[in-house]
Amino acid sequence: MKTVEELEERMTAPSQALIDDMKRVDGNLLILGVGGKMGPSLAKMAKRAIDAAGLSKKVIGVSRFSTGTLQQELEEAGIETIAADLLNDDELSRLPVEKNIIYMAGNKFGTTGNEHFTWAMNAYLPGRVAEHFKRSRIVAFSTGNVYPLVPVIQGGCDESHEVNPVGEYGQSSLGRERVFSYFSHRDQTPLAIFRLNYAIDLRYGVLLEIARAVYEEREIDLSMGHVNVIWQGDANEYAIRSLLIAALPPARLNVTGPETIPVRWLAQEFGKRFEKRPLLTGTEQPTALLNNASKAHQLFGYPRVSIQEMIDWTAEWVMDGGTTINKPTHFQQRRGTF
Repeated sequence: MKTVEELEERMTAPSQALIDDMKRVDGNLLILGVGGKMGPSLAKMAKRAIDAAGLSKKVIGVSRFSTGTLQQELEEAGIETIAADLLNDDELSRLPVEKNIIYMAGNKFGTTGNEHFTWAMNAYLPGRVAEHFKRSRIVAFSTGNVYPLVPVIQGGCDESHEVNPVGEYGQSSLGRERVFSYFSHRDQTPLAIFRLNYAIDLRYGVLLEIARAVYEEREIDLSMGHVNVIWQGDANEYAIRSLLIAALPPARLNVTGPETIPVRWLAQEFGKRFEKRPLLTGTEQPTALLNNASKAHQLFGYPRVSIQEMIDWTAEWVMDGGTTINKPTHFQQRRGTF
């Protein structure tokens, strides 16, 4: 892949399983926070699946759309758009109550020094949204950061593991889950909580950060020595299909790839492709932020894109000077400071 167009084509292509599941999802799809990193490709994938299934249901994306050309881009892809600030009660109250809601709004980057806004977005707003859409089914994006750091040899946290987030982003994300769950119980709203880490798009993500560090001969800190990753297209597909598992009591789903991946190994793999020696510093700690997503794999199958494919594509993207989004994951953080 050498262009954004090729990347978008591959990332938004629906599987036959998704096309089949869209036939089972009754009603339109409303995506809240469609302007984020994953929202545009999720909306396009949903629309392509609907079209491939021969259905007439709508995909509607909600965002502030305050800058750029995203609103026009989505409209040209057949996605209806609504410009709205979700924190504005008047604008929220005017949103159409559709059968299916995917909630992607939230705040992570810039939390430090702006904690009040992070808590408003991640814990207050979900209550307002849950009240407005109490007759819908909801998939609420969350994060693996609700879990503590665990021993690498444990294989990651499954959904039964105790939550104990480190830092205010993780804490406020757990607040989002708790608030959505309260309203789900109160109003009998089917809910799926979607705990994701880390989605890979060639323009951002853990692999891009490690690849660029190797390519630019910068040091790579090994203290957070292991990670999980999943291709963004696979994560988006799981999210859309999770509408069918929204339940009472709320379903919880970890979403990531099947491997526990050493950062050292990733750096060495990129080093082979770039013919450069990675500059590694620090020592791998015995704990890391790791998820076990075997339940998601049982429900929806293994991700279609493998780790070696992601490494190859990312290396090619970096060598070709591909476009990047300046939104680092801060995956190295062990204290939850974003």
